[in-house]
Formats: sequence, structure tokens, C-alpha cells
Amino acid sequence: MATPAPGWFDERLGLSSIRKFVAHKTVPSHSGTMWYYFGGITLFLFVIQVVTGVLLLLYYRPTTSEAFESVQFIMTRVKFGWLIRSVHSWSANLMILAAFVHMFSVVFLHAYRRPREMAWFSGIGLLALAMAFGFSGYLLPWNTISYFATKVGTDMAASVPMIGPYMARFLRGGEDVGGATLTRFFGFHVAVLPGITTLLLLMHLGLVQRFGISSPPKLEGKRIAQMPFFPNFFLRELMAWYAALALLGVLAAIFPWELGEKADPFASAPAGIRPEWYFLAPFYTLKLIPSHIWVLEGELVGFAGFALLAAFWATLPLWATDRDGMLRARRVTGAGILLLAYYSTFSILGYWR
Repeated sequence: MATPAPGWFDERLGLSSIRKFVAHKTVPSHSGTMWYYFGGITLFLFVIQVVTGVLLLLYYRPTTSEAFESVQFIMTRVKFGWLIRSVHSWSANLMILAAFVHMFSVVFLHAYRRPREMAWFSGIGLLALAMAFGFSGYLLPWNTISYFATKVGTDMAASVPMIGPYMARFLRGGEDVGGATLTRFFGFHVAVLPGITTLLLLMHLGLVQRFGISSPPKLEGKRIAQMPFFPNFFLRELMAWYAALALLGVLAAIFPWELGEKADPFASAPAGIRPEWYFLAPFYTLKLIPSHIWVLEGELVGFAGFALLAAFWATLPLWATDRDGMLRARRVTGAGILLLAYYSTFSILGYWR
């Protein structure tokens, strides 16, 4: 006799084991449970990025002679093309914002503790990749703002001691921003970064599933209510996705992403050129640093400081506990507050000045 369809798939895909896992999976229910939703929101916005990116890829042409015109064609001739591009651009910014919120919620809930160190490391890697997506995708429309912003960004990379000129040449595909840069950034944006992100994302999700969602240290030793993942937490997560989708739809429809003017490499840079908001804090900090500090160049001091700060933050689980394994909760919370205050304040100052 023929095997029924559900049994046929179950035998080959092991669906029953997945159902058992989902049925027994729980999520801690406490005052900070709402912060758990931002990891799922970040993933949801990444999926939107992939879907809208594929649709844009059908019409986009990565050459200096056709890139701007192809985006212009998408926005003016393709049905709902302007909306797809606007959704893609806004969802990129919302995804990075959600990733930052998720990161700081992990810090303040102390969810990086043993044995979840690798989940923290992979999460920091995913945040860096999200910002790399933003940097590489910014140039693709080949308009005036994106061209000169990329020029400023690669000039900053060239200022890094020793390896800076090699980094800049690698990013640009030559000595200056041009056609080779556009082609290279396109390859990064649609092939290299998605491949690395997929592998790291699978690793991150696997680690989260293996060790589960942690509870704050102050609740350890106490009886914490557990919420079933399905359907209770899943439906709440779904509502969070709907809220993110509603916000995205409002921004994309009411504030459509502008195209601007086609880039002219021989023109002078427009006044007040600045990078995207998630790069504003370091950009403004470098502007405040004097040209020379003692016998050192100011930019070199700034880059050294950013490198130390990034290493310090990325290795948080390693210094968050003492030799006896005791959590230094107050120090970590203080460091998180200071970093959040610096990043938000300097981003606002960098935008208005």
C-alpha cells in the first residue's frame, strides 16, 4: 500500500523530531521578555532585504554608464519599482537599528554568559556584516552622495597604519573610486557578504537553539515562568514582525528613498557630505580629533582608539567574569551605558553639524 504523504515526508525529513523539539521548547517569561523579539525582527528584516534585493537585481546593471539609469528605470518605469527600492533601503536601516537594539539587550540582560560566548561572537560578526552590507550597497545607485560618501569612506580606510593603502586599493579595485569599485562593491553586496552571512547566521541560530534563551542573573535560583515557544511566543513574535512591517510600509510609502543626481567624478564634493547614520559616531569623532597629538597624527590615534574599543567590546564575554567565574554585572552594564550614550550622542551631533 502507498504511504500517506505526511508519513512519506516524515520518514525522509524527520519532521516528527522537529515537532517534538518545538513542542518542548520554552522561553523565559519575565519583565525583560519583550527584548527577545528584536533578534527575530532583525532576521525578518534580513529576509525582506533578500527578497527585495532579488527583485532589484532583475533590472540593475553594475556599470558606471548604466547603474544610475537602471535604478532610475526601476523607480519610474517598473510597476511598484519605486516602492520595492524604498522598502529595500528603509529595511536595511531598520535591520541595522534592530541589530543594535538586540546587541544592547543582550548586554543589559547579560545573555553573553557561559556557555553562550560563541553566540555573542557570532552576533557581533553578523552586526559587522550588516554594516558592511550598508556600506557596499550605498554606492550601487551611483549618485552624487553615494559616490563621494564612498570616496570619504575609502579615504578613511587608506589612513589606517601599514595596511591602509592596501585596504583602500582592495576596496576600490584601483587607486580611486570608479567603475572597478562599483563592480567590486556589487560583487561584495550580492555574493560575498550574503554567503558569509548565511553561514554565520546558521551558526548563530544553531547556538541559540542549543543553549536556549538565558534569564537575567538576578532571576537565577528563582522559579521563572516558562512560555511555550509555539504557539505562545511564536504568535507574539509574529505580531512584532507585523509591527516592523507596518513601520517599514509607512516609511517606504510616505518617505520614498530619493535617487538624487548621477555621480560626476570630476565635480567637487557637495557641502556637508557625511556617511550613513551608523557610521556617524566614528566619523564625527575623527573630525573632533586634532591633526596632531604630540608626535602622532590625529587620525592614527583615532583609528587605534576605535580598534581597541572594537576589540574590547567584541571580547566582552572574556572580561565580563573574574577568575572565579563571578559575573562583573555592574561593570558590564556601565560599559554598555557609556557606549550607548557615546554612539547615540555623537551620531546626533554628527548629523546636525
